[in-house]
Amino acid sequence: MVTAVGTHPLSAVIRDDLSRFSIQLHDMARDRRELPPVSSIMVHRASGQRSVVSANAAVFAQLKAEFDPRWLAGVSIVEVDGQYMPLCIAAAKAARNRGIPVVLDSGSWKPGLSRLLPFVDTAICSSDFCPPGCRSEEEVFAFLAKRKIPRIAITRGGAAIRFVEEGKRGWIPVRKIGPVDTLGAGDIFHGAFCHYAAMGHTFRESLAAASRAATFSCRYPGTRSWMAKVSS
Repeated sequence: MVTAVGTHPLSAVIRDDLSRFSIQLHDMARDRRELPPVSSIMVHRASGQRSVVSANAAVFAQLKAEFDPRWLAGVSIVEVDGQYMPLCIAAAKAARNRGIPVVLDSGSWKPGLSRLLPFVDTAICSSDFCPPGCRSEEEVFAFLAKRKIPRIAITRGGAAIRFVEEGKRGWIPVRKIGPVDTLGAGDIFHGAFCHYAAMGHTFRESLAAASRAATFSCRYPGTRSWMAKVSS
């Protein structure tokens, strides 16, 4: 994981959590003491929908893009989200040079994203993703296809996922449930997609499996309690 954590006392909580799950951290803010990004989250009990207020990457402004290509040793897939755009571009370039597929997780249009898109192989966007000049999902598909991205998907909450692969369109149905908590569902979806894609599943198969994982996670509170149910 390449991100910014820093040396603030609260950063130790992040480091400990990553270490517990054997996630190797490359900290791009290792000499900085700013408070790491902290989110305020509200989950609406009746619907399971969540509201999140977060500073995101704004906490570590002007983060250097010092991506070390050696970090890609043994890596099967690279996911970028545009939060630290110069770093994402550097990582995507390094991955492209080594033939490693790059997946874009984009919930919204971000400044500088146009410079990242040429290095993206798969774009998975939310229905809120709206590039300049786009007013519909069809225009979003056309915009990304024009940037020569061969695989594109748009997630739409509880509605079916739309996708285009090499110009061919399709739908992935989403199972209807009464959600308990939708917090983290998008991140779980993207992580699961990368997991299945790295295992060699097709684009469609990976989308379908990721949808099942994300939907299942919404049946339980928080972002991790569902994992115990899967393992049991």
